[in-house]
Amino acid sequence: MARKTTVQLPALKRILEELGENIRLARLRRKLSAQLVAKRAGMSRTTLRAIEKGEAGVTIGAYANVLQCLGLEKDLALIALDDVLGRKLQDAGLLTRSRAPKRKRS
Repeated sequence: MARKTTVQLPALKRILEELGENIRLARLRRKLSAQLVAKRAGMSRTTLRAIEKGEAGVTIGAYANVLQCLGLEKDLALIALDDVLGRKLQDAGLLTRSRAPKRKRS
């Protein structure tokens, strides 16, 4: 049975390509070979090449393994950290009381 693929929007494709390029540059700055990083990440060089090209079919776990090999695993925690739009939507949906609660008299 053939794998099901989804259509990738051009903006998302550019973002993934930029991510892959950043990963490749980080590897090169550390003077690590593709073969060494692939071995440490537990994948083939073909998969690492796909990551560095920003291909969408690679699992996020594979991206995480490569980032860990490069010492950049903490960057994953920054994804969707400051969800400004989500917070605005949440605040817009909050119910507010029409008046303040009554004070108790002593």
